[in-house]
Amino acid sequence: MSKRLWVEKNKDGSWDAFSDDGAHIKFGHDRGQFSPGDLMKIALAGCAALSSEFAIEHALGEGHGAKVVVDGTYDADNDSYINFNEQVMIDATDASLSEEDVDKLKKRVKAHIEKGCTVMHTYEQETPVRMDIEVRR
Repeated sequence: MSKRLWVEKNKDGSWDAFSDDGAHIKFGHDRGQFSPGDLMKIALAGCAALSSEFAIEHALGEGHGAKVVVDGTYDADNDSYINFNEQVMIDATDASLSEEDVDKLKKRVKAHIEKGCTVMHTYEQETPVRMDIEVRR
């Protein structure tokens, strides 16, 4: 069973997203707020970060992780993103890795992300969305 999520509008025009297990994030279109498009990119970056965590900690030690930067090309005519560019940056400056170790780490991180990132898998295919609208009276 999937986690139930919902959003509610605030009096100031911002929105709050909630989950059954207590997670919360504020979003909207004002300065200092993430837009829904931003949240799509955050989901992709977060998925890569979590998917790569084991491989990075195995190579560099507990507490290490990647900084993942995502941008995308927005198509205004179709109001959609046509691609995303993801950069996974790993700080291994204190690890004294050889070139061979660096290559192995890159391959391992890529394999973990490609295997375990549900968001990337979803974005790479056509994903239908079914919408129901209910008006309570």
